[in-house]
Amino acid sequence: MQRWRGLEDIPEGWGRSVVTIGSYDGVHRGHQLIIGKAVERARDLGVPAVVVTFDPHPSEVVRPGSHPPLLAPHHRRADLMAEVGVDAVLVLPFTQEFSQLSPADFVVKVLVDKLHARVVVEGPNFRFGHKAAGNVDTLAELGATYDYDVDVVDLFARGEAGGGAPFSSTLTRTLVAEGDVTGAAEVLGRPHRVEGVVVRGAQRGRALGFPTANVETLPHTAVPADGVYAGWLTVLGEGAPEAKPAAVSVGTNPQFDGTERTVEAYAIDRVGLELYGLHVAVDFLAWIRGQEKFDSLGALTDRMTEDVDLCRTLVAEADAAGATPRT
Repeated sequence: MQRWRGLEDIPEGWGRSVVTIGSYDGVHRGHQLIIGKAVERARDLGVPAVVVTFDPHPSEVVRPGSHPPLLAPHHRRADLMAEVGVDAVLVLPFTQEFSQLSPADFVVKVLVDKLHARVVVEGPNFRFGHKAAGNVDTLAELGATYDYDVDVVDLFARGEAGGGAPFSSTLTRTLVAEGDVTGAAEVLGRPHRVEGVVVRGAQRGRALGFPTANVETLPHTAVPADGVYAGWLTVLGEGAPEAKPAAVSVGTNPQFDGTERTVEAYAIDRVGLELYGLHVAVDFLAWIRGQEKFDSLGALTDRMTEDVDLCRTLVAEADAAGATPRT
């Protein structure tokens, strides 16, 4: 899959294509439906399927300080899109100047002059252009002038547990913030993941017999609510990455009156792992309990042993069911 940053990266002589546009944070099941439709139309027409997305998130430019927690970094989104069959991902730097483009100017500058769109595929709530003035009707009206079709794809709705709400990034962020990683996985179609570099912490886990990887998460990451979780720890960039069963702690370490919020993952039954400086992923399977302050270190280690036993069982069951996260 080709990855472009900016319009100038698009190869000379690029022909017609099927395009879909959006932030696509998380590439959740609703996104997968839209992107999958774009891939299907592209295959039917014998042309490439292109996803256009933005960096930074448009809200950070339009309303500084309002950057939403991100469900996946751009490289992860691109990997997930490639799995759906996308041929190219174009990341457009979203600047103040770019935000001023009218819907018509956006269509001409991006879809017509550069990507030569044959079909544009979007969800029903798609908005674009200055002050989000354009919608799918605008897109279709401009398509009549500039020779492209528009397909509108309805989003999935969740089951009864989600009240029938459509799959969305906003819903997923809410579930993650509440610690409902099981619900978030239902929307995403896979476990929620955070990434970052392993840094040195206070090393209290090592002293207690549970050495943890202290993960310095990427900026704006959507980190689950404070608590203990079952999940997986994966070292990224390896030849054959292995998702290791893990017990994960998110929070401020109330046992030691901590103030800094951290994500720490203990690779269950793995001895002698040296992870400092490595880029890792933590995938969240299930919430175990909230953060607590115990009466003694002995009580803490007893509870940690119980947590690890439960995490070991839950991850083994998930692995047996084929739910191990893709790396």
